[in-house]
Amino acid sequence: MQSNSNASASESGGRVKGVCMVKPIVYGNLARYFGKKREEDGHTHTWTVYVKPYQNEDFSVYVKKIQFKLHESYTNPLRIVTKPPYEITETGWGEFEVVIKIFFQDQSEKPVTLYHPLKLFQNETNIMLGKKTVVSEWYDEMIFQDPSSMMHSLLTSTRQLTLGAHKHETDFEEQKKATTAKLESTKSQVQKEIYDYKERLKSIRENIENFRHEIAKLESNESTGS
Repeated sequence: MQSNSNASASESGGRVKGVCMVKPIVYGNLARYFGKKREEDGHTHTWTVYVKPYQNEDFSVYVKKIQFKLHESYTNPLRIVTKPPYEITETGWGEFEVVIKIFFQDQSEKPVTLYHPLKLFQNETNIMLGKKTVVSEWYDEMIFQDPSSMMHSLLTSTRQLTLGAHKHETDFEEQKKATTAKLESTKSQVQKEIYDYKERLKSIRENIENFRHEIAKLESNESTGS
C-alpha cells in the first residue's frame, strides 16, 4: 500500500491522489475568575487557550508550530508554540477573538486557521451548578485531501502519547449522541408535518374538484332553460 501511494505521488507531482485523511482536534479555552479585580492592571481572570489532538496521538509528528494571535493590547500578541502542549496562558479582563493558525512540517501544505472567541464569564447554568472554571471548547477536523507524499508519510506514522490521551473538558461522544437524538427527533417531526401538509393539500384539492363539479352542474342547468 505504501509503495503504491508513493508511486501515485510521484506520478502526480508529489501528491497522493485519491487519498483523504482526517485528523480530529479539540480547541478552546479554560478561564477562572480571580475573585476580584487585580489592582495593578485591572485583570479579573486567568485563562488558557489551546489546541489538542482529539485522539491519543502526538500530532507534533506533522505539526510544525501553532500560532496564537491575541488581542493587540497584549505585549507580543503573536505567540508561537513549537511543541506540545500547544497552549497559551495569560490573564485579562475582556473577551476577544483568538486567531489560531496551525502550520505543518511539510510547508507545501497550507496552514489551517481557526477562530476562537475567548470566553471568560460564566453562564447562568454554570453559576447554578457551582462551577468555578469556564470551559469553551470545540471539536473540529483537519482534512487532508490528496496530501503531499511527505505529509502522507507523516500522517500515517503518528505515535501514541506516552502520557496517555488528552482529557477533554467536554464529553464530545455524549454531545454527539445528544445531537444525533435531537436531529432524529427533528427529522421525525418534520416528516410528520410534511405528511400532515400533504393530507391537507389532498383534502383541499378534493374540495376544489367538488366545487368545480357543482359549478359545472349549475352552469349546465342554466343553459338548459332553467
